[in-house]
Amino acid sequence: MIPTSYPTSDEMARLTARMLWEIEAVHFMGDEPFRFASGALSPVYIDCRKLISFPRIRATLMDFLTVTVMRNAGFEAFDNVAGGETAGIPFAAMVAERMALPMTYVRKKPKGYGRNARIEGAMTEGQRVLLVEDLTTDGGSKLSFVDAIRETGASCAHTAVIFYYGIFPETIRTLGDHGVDLHYLCTWRDVLAEARAQRKFGAETLAEVEAFIDDPHKWREENAK
Repeated sequence: MIPTSYPTSDEMARLTARMLWEIEAVHFMGDEPFRFASGALSPVYIDCRKLISFPRIRATLMDFLTVTVMRNAGFEAFDNVAGGETAGIPFAAMVAERMALPMTYVRKKPKGYGRNARIEGAMTEGQRVLLVEDLTTDGGSKLSFVDAIRETGASCAHTAVIFYYGIFPETIRTLGDHGVDLHYLCTWRDVLAEARAQRKFGAETLAEVEAFIDDPHKWREENAK
């Protein structure tokens, strides 16, 4: 069912951050920073995949995401909703259900046998496709999915995520240069604001996180080991 309630973007951001804290999807650094697969260090970590295990929260956030996309892009702007393998697949299915649209998903790479396809499900030439994922950092990983969609003859000018890092200035430019608009619910600044509102951490930890958010490249240089 298409949502009929329309909270403001600021209120949706605040509530999304609150829900992410409630299910412990967000973590701030303890004694040591987090190290990602790329080797990069960070004082913050988020796992949006946990959302699928919390029915009331996931339903609310999918309502928020659907409303955000329709309000920003249009109520009749899409013909198909595609999820990016793997984290985007459940969220794409839930958004597609709300928008009463077909759902597909995009593989990270061809599966290597059979049709060797990257698109699973029915996607046809001329369809306007919304790409749904759980989050985006610098936007780079979205481009391969967008290209795979466009190779079918469909178009993809919009991607929607629950969480946008919002700390790398090149993200919007990277996507924009590829002809893609980004829609999202909240950022690290929203999560930090909610942590302060709930008095979750001491001043030192919050200051460290804020330093990273303000300049992640400088923070990583100063904390490299």
